[in-house]
Amino acid sequence: QVQLVESGGGLVQAGGSLRLSCAASGSIFSINTMGWYCQAPGKQRELVATITSSGSTNYADSVKGRFTISRDSAKITVYLQMNNLKPEDTAVYYCNADIRSSSNPRGRHYWGRGTQVAVSS
Repeated sequence: QVQLVESGGGLVQAGGSLRLSCAASGSIFSINTMGWYCQAPGKQRELVATITSSGSTNYADSVKGRFTISRDSAKITVYLQMNNLKPEDTAVYYCNADIRSSSNPRGRHYWGRGTQVAVSS
């Protein structure tokens, strides 16, 4: 059973920082793209940032210059360094990964349960 578990969310003041992490576990063959998405109440889930197995990154315009996505050397954990946080960043942040596993050897996307980020003004 493949699982993605996020951590690092919390309540911070505007201008503060948080570092989110997401670790994959299970009978994993390989992981291609990993990324972060956010969802505020009443809104669609939106892309924040992604990183491929080769290290290519992609960011939403709203977070460019403030957030940095990275991946550990083992390629099973993804991080999101969030600096200069703004109240509009408040949302549940979800981890996503394209994973080949024993149960899905041809690959599929998995979602974490999410971690809450709240930014006060």
